[in-house]
Amino acid sequence: MAGSLTHHGSPKPGYSSANAVPVPVITQTDSRDKWSKKMDFLLSVIGFAVDLGNVWRFPYICYQNGGGAFLIPYILMAIFGGVPLFYMELALGQFHRTGAISIWKHICPIFKASCLGQTVTMCGIPPTAPTILAWTTSPGRIPPGLQQRNFTRKCMRNVLEIHKSSGLRNVGGVRWQLMLCLFLIFTIVYFSLWKGVKTSGKVVWVTATLPYIVLFILLIRGATLPGAWRGVVFYLKPQWEKLLETSVWVDAAAQIFFSLGPGFGVLLALSSYNPFTNNCYRDAIVTSLVNCLTSFVSGFVIFTVLGYMAEMRKVEVEDVARDKGPSLLFITYPEAIANMMGSTFFAIIFFVMMITLGLDSTFGGLEAIITAVLDEYPDHLSHRRELFVLCLVVVCFLGSLSTLTNGGAYVVKLLEEFGVGCSIIAVGFLEAIAVSWFYGIKRFSNDVQAMLGKAPGFFWKLCWVAISPAFLAYIIVSSLLKAPLLTLFDYKYPDWSITVGYIIGLSSFIWIPIYMVYKLVWTPGSLKQRLAVCLRPERIIPEIHADSLNMATVP
Repeated sequence: MAGSLTHHGSPKPGYSSANAVPVPVITQTDSRDKWSKKMDFLLSVIGFAVDLGNVWRFPYICYQNGGGAFLIPYILMAIFGGVPLFYMELALGQFHRTGAISIWKHICPIFKASCLGQTVTMCGIPPTAPTILAWTTSPGRIPPGLQQRNFTRKCMRNVLEIHKSSGLRNVGGVRWQLMLCLFLIFTIVYFSLWKGVKTSGKVVWVTATLPYIVLFILLIRGATLPGAWRGVVFYLKPQWEKLLETSVWVDAAAQIFFSLGPGFGVLLALSSYNPFTNNCYRDAIVTSLVNCLTSFVSGFVIFTVLGYMAEMRKVEVEDVARDKGPSLLFITYPEAIANMMGSTFFAIIFFVMMITLGLDSTFGGLEAIITAVLDEYPDHLSHRRELFVLCLVVVCFLGSLSTLTNGGAYVVKLLEEFGVGCSIIAVGFLEAIAVSWFYGIKRFSNDVQAMLGKAPGFFWKLCWVAISPAFLAYIIVSSLLKAPLLTLFDYKYPDWSITVGYIIGLSSFIWIPIYMVYKLVWTPGSLKQRLAVCLRPERIIPEIHADSLNMATVP
C-alpha cells in the first residue's frame, strides 16, 4: 500500500515522456480497496458534507446575518475559498492514493504532524456526533394536539435530565438509556465500516438519500401550512446593512468551510479509493453544489414551519425563531411538528432523517482515521482492518461516556466550540500552503493534468496559491479576536472551562510545531540542507521514459 512504487496503467494519450518532469511516486496497487461504483463515492462525499449543520446551522446563521443578503458573502466564500479547497483535497487523495498521514511524505514531510491534528480532531468529533444521534434516538413520540408551549422542552429535559446537573463541576452519572442508544449507533457504524468502502459504499445509498426524501416531504408539508409564507419572507428578506459587518463575512466563511469539510482528512481518504483517471474536478463541483443547495433548501423546510407556528400563536416569526443552534432543531421544530395533523408520522421521519445525517458524518470521520493509520502501517494492520475498526469504535464509545451524563449537553457544547474551530482551520491552512507553496502549484497542476488530461485553469491556481489561504487566515484571525461567551439554556460557562476549551483546541494543533522541531533536529546536515530535505517530497522519481516503468508521467 504505502510502500508501493508504481501506478498500474499506461501514460495518458498525448503525453510525451521527453518533457516529463519528476513527480511523487503514487500509491496505485491492485491490492488497495476500491469503490464498487462511482455513485458509492459521490454519495459518501455528499453524506459526509451534508450533515445536521446544513439543516439547522445554515438557516439560523442566514436569518441572523441578513437573510437573503447573507447569500452574497456565502456564495463568494464558496467560490473563492470552500470549493477550491474541496477540489484540491479530492485531487490530492486521488493522485497519491493514500490517507492523511502517509500523504505528507509525497508533499512536504515537515508538515506531517498536521495529520495528527486532523486525527486528534476527528477523534474529538465522535464523542459529540454520535451522542447527538443518541439524543435523537431517545425521544419518545410527540403526542398530537400539543397546546403547551414548553412541553417539547420538558420532553428534551426528560431525555437528557440536564436539570439534575448543576454544570461542568457536577455532570452526574451516565444515563443507561442514552448509553444503550449510543451502543446501537456505534454498532451500526462498526458493521458499516469494518469491511471498507465496499460495505460503507452500500450503506450510504440509504443514509445519504433518505434525508433528501424526508426533506422533500417536510418541504411540501410545510408549504401547505397556514402562515408558511411569513416564514419564507422572514428567511429571505434581505438586510443589506448587515453586509457592512465583519462578523457576517466571518460567519459565511466558517459556514462554508465546515459544511464542505476540507482539512479534516475525510476527502483525502474517500478520494484515495477512486480510479486514477476519475474526474475529480466534476465530482468537486457537483458535490459542492449539492451541499450548498441542501443548506439553502433546508432553510425553507425550517422556516415554513416556523411561519406556521407564528401564525398559530399570533406573534412574529422572530419570536418563535429566537432559539439558537441545536435548540432550533431539537426543540422549536419538533414543537411545531407536534401541532400538525399526522404529527406522529412527521416526527418519526424527522428524527430518522437526523439519525441518517449524523451517521454519514460519523462514517466519514472514522474512515479518515482508519485509512490514514492503515496506509501508514500496512504491514501490521492491512489484514486486521476488522479488529482495528473494532478497537477504534470501542475507544470512541468509551470516550463518549462523559457526554451521556446528566450534564453531557454542557460537555458537548464545550467540545463543539473548541474541539474543531480554529485548530482544524489552521490544519487546512497549512495544507493549502504546503501544497501550493512547498510542493509547488506547478507540480500539483501537473498531477491534476496526469489524471484528467487537462491542467487546472488560472482561476484555480490563483485560489490555491493566494485566495484560499487568505480565506482561511481570515477565519482564524477573526475567530481568535472574538472573545468566547458560552451559554447553554440558563447556564453560563465559568472562566476555567474556557481555559479548558482552549487546551482542547490546542491539543490538536500543538503537535505540528513539535514535530517540525523534531524533524529539523534529527535530520542530518546543515540547517539549509535540513530545510531542503524537510520541505522536499521524500519519494521522487527521476526523469525517465514512462513506458519502462509502466507509470503515467505528466508533461
